[in-house]
Amino acid sequence: MTGHHLLVHDGTFAGVNDCGDISGKRGPTPDGLFARDARHLSRWQLTVEASAPQVLVAAGQAGPDRPLAAVLTPPGSEEEPPAYTVFREQAVADRSLVERIRLASNRPGPVLARVALTVDADFADQFELRFDDRQYEKPGAVRSAVEKAGGVEFGYERVGSSAADRTWHARTVVGSQPVPDAVTRLGEGTARTLEWQVRLPPHGEAEVVVQASALPSGEAAAPPALRTPAAAVARIARENAAFSAAAPRPRDVIGWTELARSCEQGLADLAGLRAPAAGPDGEALRVPAAGIPWYLALFGRNSLFTSLFTLPYRPELAAATLAALAATQGGSYDPDRQEQPGRIVHEVRHGELSRFRQVPYGRFYGAVDSTPLFLTLLHAYTEETSDPALAVALEKQARSAVEWLFGDGGLSDRGWLACGPESAAGRGPAGQGWKDSPGALCFGDGVRPQGAVAVAEAQGYAYDALLRTARLARSVWDDAPFARSLEEAAGALRERFHQAFWMEEAGFPAQALDGAGNRAEALGSEAGHLLWSGILDQERGTAVGRRLLEADFFTGWGIRTLAAGQAPYHPLSYHRGSVRPHDNAVIVLGLARYGLTEQVLEATRGLVDAAAAHGWRLPEAMAGYARGDQPAPVPYPHSRRPHAWAAAAPLALLTAVKGQVR
Repeated sequence: MTGHHLLVHDGTFAGVNDCGDISGKRGPTPDGLFARDARHLSRWQLTVEASAPQVLVAAGQAGPDRPLAAVLTPPGSEEEPPAYTVFREQAVADRSLVERIRLASNRPGPVLARVALTVDADFADQFELRFDDRQYEKPGAVRSAVEKAGGVEFGYERVGSSAADRTWHARTVVGSQPVPDAVTRLGEGTARTLEWQVRLPPHGEAEVVVQASALPSGEAAAPPALRTPAAAVARIARENAAFSAAAPRPRDVIGWTELARSCEQGLADLAGLRAPAAGPDGEALRVPAAGIPWYLALFGRNSLFTSLFTLPYRPELAAATLAALAATQGGSYDPDRQEQPGRIVHEVRHGELSRFRQVPYGRFYGAVDSTPLFLTLLHAYTEETSDPALAVALEKQARSAVEWLFGDGGLSDRGWLACGPESAAGRGPAGQGWKDSPGALCFGDGVRPQGAVAVAEAQGYAYDALLRTARLARSVWDDAPFARSLEEAAGALRERFHQAFWMEEAGFPAQALDGAGNRAEALGSEAGHLLWSGILDQERGTAVGRRLLEADFFTGWGIRTLAAGQAPYHPLSYHRGSVRPHDNAVIVLGLARYGLTEQVLEATRGLVDAAAAHGWRLPEAMAGYARGDQPAPVPYPHSRRPHAWAAAAPLALLTAVKGQVR
């Protein structure tokens, strides 16, 4: 089996193969049932008549109103065809993988079918699974399996080494209807095999419904009631439809059918990518998680951009994101997590390794841009909804974020929003911007900048955040002196930016400044983010916008992250030549801001065509090959789908072009 299929709901997902099985894979496409960063099922393998079934119809992509389905048979031959056919349906709901195994007899007499499901739970943390060579010490950890009426309960317990550490106790409960005829231990580990002897009447049917429920550490003590995949999907479909099909519908906003269709697919994906979070007072929220498999969690930058893209259409995402980020805002100094007072979190994790501080990602603050983007979204939400209530409620957090910009963020001392050199040498990328892969920021020869790196786009975000917060201060908080100080700071930042970042000979801004103030002069797509934030004057902004649609940047499908023809360019690099839909969405919004209608439409057409080539679901990234070289977009080999800000990108395009195209 080579296919990999994803089922997701409310922060829980399952990855299965074409047969519907889970084998405990690691690497780029791990399989299993995952909840709160832990794998609660590492084995889920069906056998019929003591053999692996033959696949007649591989599991297809689950739809918004249908389970994942596969058609299987026990071994057979032309002379002795299979006695029965297996119809396998699966869904994820309520932190559970639910499965219906329907057996249909193919014979005129009674048939006794022997069905077995081998199950296990390794409770591996996601950070253990990304690469095979990751190893973490887990002193005192104990795995268990206890056979209970109707199934088996897997457990994992680990006690901290100090009084400050809490006990970690996660469980997975497997039950079925009818209950198994037998539950047997497989080998010396915790794996168990559930077996059923199913009697089928002549040309009749029978079914087995099985459910594996994840009970993460510190959460619910009992699994949810057993349900069928069809019932689970029906409930989820109603829930998601309330989000994805609500007004305004893209098709009612614009007559561009293909763009509307890609927007509708994006909304459907975002409905599934919402994950639970908590607000400042512990209130339950659902925020846009970044993506599957590794990022089904609150990510500051990703959740903020996703919320900004969807703001005119689904403002509730922005409200939830702002509240969740306010609740996790930095309150003290923690160098390991790069936490600082007022700083907005980059990543929030709930797994075992985060709990025991073996990785710093329980709350990790290593991003230079989440804090200004938080301020930008707070004003944009207030403006879009004409409701100042959230800005009033989060005034304290917003002012603290502004203090971080000028203090630890560096605007006062360095003159730039920049991370310190310790971030480049330790955990976190140099620059801490959205281009966060090694070597993403570079000089023309590919050499990486060192020291306290100031990335270009973050200066634009800071400029925009200062101006927007000034408007909140004047109109909502009734603090005109504070507003004037922010406006003056924004004006000074803009002037410094033009002097330090603008490369006259290239007619283009540098990617970044290194710690010594040298320009990283490679030509990159972050220049388009400067249009979105408005930090460039009209003349420079117009020149940049037109430059981004020239052939070395624009592939015909989208704008490359790095212009072709430069020494560091690589069409299959994550940030040095790929095409990123969310990046393009920001750029298109910027092109519209500077009145570059022709460029807005050209870039949007390319992205819409790329969406059509991907079944209307834009990937996280595409390779940087030109459209004239290939009839379809070339996949980026490690791209993830669905991915939140790629799913939201068509909605940003819709905002940019509505009113210009009907």
